[in-house]
Amino acid sequence: MEVSGNRPVYIDYLLMTVGTCLIAFAIKTIYDPIAMVTGGFTGIAIIAKAFSNIPLWLINIVLNIPIFLIGIKIKGFRFIARTLYATVMLSVWLYVLPEITIMADDYILAAIFGGVICGIGTGMVFLARATTGGTDMVAAYIQHYLRHYTIAQVLQVIDGAVILVGAYIFGLNKALYALISVVVLSWVTDGIIEGLKFSKLAYIITDEYDEVANAIMTSLGRGATGLNATGMYSAAEKKVLLCVVSKKEIVQVKEIVAKIDPRAFVIVSDAREVLGEGFIEFRLGQ
Repeated sequence: MEVSGNRPVYIDYLLMTVGTCLIAFAIKTIYDPIAMVTGGFTGIAIIAKAFSNIPLWLINIVLNIPIFLIGIKIKGFRFIARTLYATVMLSVWLYVLPEITIMADDYILAAIFGGVICGIGTGMVFLARATTGGTDMVAAYIQHYLRHYTIAQVLQVIDGAVILVGAYIFGLNKALYALISVVVLSWVTDGIIEGLKFSKLAYIITDEYDEVANAIMTSLGRGATGLNATGMYSAAEKKVLLCVVSKKEIVQVKEIVAKIDPRAFVIVSDAREVLGEGFIEFRLGQ
């Protein structure tokens, strides 16, 4: 069975399938019925549908076709394979899901819950190392030639332009609510991606460093690194233990230190992402 990182590839495709379903649900039941344009090709599709009555799924496919042809030419098919699947699935869900309105009278709830649902779906797609195409890929292509800008910066300009067009057509009021939804979407997406990779970093200053390090390695199966340091007040040579553990394990680390050396000094901080043995394996390419 083919494996992607630490999990079978079919898990990634399951994530993309469910994730695109959630995105399509937010678009068809929240954003589209109240003309809330949050950027991206789906935002363009909402604008186009208002004038042409062409279905969202068809507009999304038509807009993405030239983008994928360019991608194949520039990056090769392997680079866009997962994104192609996610994009097709998004259009399939946009076609299959019924057109219902669940939050027509409350724009605040629509902005918040639309952002949450769409953010969860987007996070799941990103976890599978894919995107839903659209402006994400356009930004990547532009950045390929404008190296002094980041993809995020280019994407902000593109999506910002889509939202401005939406503001001109549907009114500034809806555009401001759309911005709220974009912020919520970003927070939720980041939380899903980074939350699964979240760890704790502990700096332990103790005279009993050998015993503390052995206890951590024996009890938790985690490594510890001794850093040479000098106490500026006492001018004494010291060892500082550096240890990265999970959120649950940091409680045990503090208990171990307190039991061995109650006078130890412990600094705990967040580690946003940890790559290496025991955490997340390095991944090269798709």
